[in-house]
Amino acid sequence: MRRLLAPGLVLLLAACNGSSEPDAAATDIPEDVAAQASVPAVEREYGPPVKDRVATLGLINKRNNITQDIVLKSGEARRVGNVVVRLATCERTLPWERPAETGAFVQVFVEERADADSQLAWRKVFSGWLFKNAPSLNVVEHPVYDVWVKDCAMKFPGEEDSPAAAASSSSAPKAAGSASPAPSATPSPSATPSPAPKAAAPSVDL
Repeated sequence: MRRLLAPGLVLLLAACNGSSEPDAAATDIPEDVAAQASVPAVEREYGPPVKDRVATLGLINKRNNITQDIVLKSGEARRVGNVVVRLATCERTLPWERPAETGAFVQVFVEERADADSQLAWRKVFSGWLFKNAPSLNVVEHPVYDVWVKDCAMKFPGEEDSPAAAASSSSAPKAAGSASPAPSATPSPSATPSPAPKAAAPSVDL
């Protein structure tokens, strides 16, 4: 009876607290992975604090070809089956920097056997930067899982009012019914006045 009442009691307490979303950080992370220190993120002068950045990562299981999105805040980790993805931070280039790039520092842990005679154990298979527009610079080399960057939600101060945004709005197509261009001031050939006829010379009687 106590086992049956426990789930209902948890739901009732959650409703009383007014929380409609589970704590994203409270995922089922193995102790072996949680014990490993995460990579500290470095704050920089521009952009929001590291703790406010949210990355969207893609995860694929090559065995069944199932792909899903993982949304993580900096410092969070998420377990999907026997793989754990941890996000240290994500970055975007400044609005005026070209080429534009989005990246994330990711760590990937997989529960697998070192060989046929070994037991299952969690092993770190990747730790480094992944780049959206240049995925070949650094890849997750694993026969089953692959992880890539899809987005980094962060905005720089004044980015909405940047010249690039203004230029994009000015280049938008105009609404129908806009005024047509003014006619050219050059007169058409048909409008050119013809020369006045010359008066006939008076006849002289001899």
